[in-house]
Amino acid sequence: MNEIECVVIGAGVVGLATARALALAGHDVLVLERAFTIGFETSSHNSEVIHGGLYYPAGSLKARCCVTGRERLYPYCREHGVPHAQIGKLIVAAEESEIVGIERIANTARANGVDDLQWFTASQAQRLEPALRCVAALLSPSTVSSTAMR
Repeated sequence: MNEIECVVIGAGVVGLATARALALAGHDVLVLERAFTIGFETSSHNSEVIHGGLYYPAGSLKARCCVTGRERLYPYCREHGVPHAQIGKLIVAAEESEIVGIERIANTARANGVDDLQWFTASQAQRLEPALRCVAALLSPSTVSSTAMR
């Protein structure tokens, strides 16, 4: 009887990535999944967004993972032909009083190592989104919307 060296429980994104890494390292791997198909549970609730690292507390694990993950994910997608569109995200101030909040987001993002943010005037933002009504906006060009990936 053959023996299995490694058993991975769960065929979601993490389970399959783990199984792949083990198999590439030369191990015999068995993946067990209780759902009727792969990626059906937690992985199916993925927002499909490549996060820029804007919102998490400076220096936090989530912030570090977002920035490092984003820096590694775009090259990986290009190298492996994974469809994606780096269209960016606008954070909008609909009125003057909201600019302070966006400045806080920008400061947190910079503290987390996000170095590609761009401030837009209302007219610059409207060139990207003609129906947008705002007084200012912050563009995170390295954030990808889930709709861009479909």
